[in-house]
Amino acid sequence: MKKTMLLHSCCGPCSSAVIERLLPDYDVAVFYYNPNITDRKEYEHRFSEQKRLLAEAFPGVKLVPAAYDPERWLEAVKGLENEPEGGARCSVCFKLRLEEAAKAAKENGFDCFDTTLTVSPHKNYAVISNIASEISERWGVPYEAGNYKKKDGFRRSIELSRQYGLYRQDFCGCEYSRWHPAETGPEEEL
Repeated sequence: MKKTMLLHSCCGPCSSAVIERLLPDYDVAVFYYNPNITDRKEYEHRFSEQKRLLAEAFPGVKLVPAAYDPERWLEAVKGLENEPEGGARCSVCFKLRLEEAAKAAKENGFDCFDTTLTVSPHKNYAVISNIASEISERWGVPYEAGNYKKKDGFRRSIELSRQYGLYRQDFCGCEYSRWHPAETGPEEEL
């Protein structure tokens, strides 16, 4: 019997390759919690694309949406508005979203949790993994720590996005990332 995993998803495109990789070994449900997307129209567009991807590509994968709560995110990152992309603001954002994922996994009886955030070449795997590991201990739900950018995960997400005609955004969703875009360049092995 497969382990049940609650997979935090930042968006449909990133989740595509991650779900594909996980399905042989896990019974996956997608947890959509992204209060960092403070523009309601952008949030709804991404959420719609997440739902469409699951319906078209992974019809057996359940979607577990969380409440849209940008005020909580804005409060959490207050004072970090001028941080560069990848800095302290991002760590706070990761913590907020992963805490909710672990809590939802615990409350709903999942065996483990993980996140699609690690498929992006703009997100630091070590930072995300360290935050999620601490949260895992607090909630008593194992964090699977998949580094999904490895083995061409990011490239595969681009291929699947093209195949399904998914909207691929050019920023994480946070209004401040538009002010201070991510530096390009591989920080880790892809």
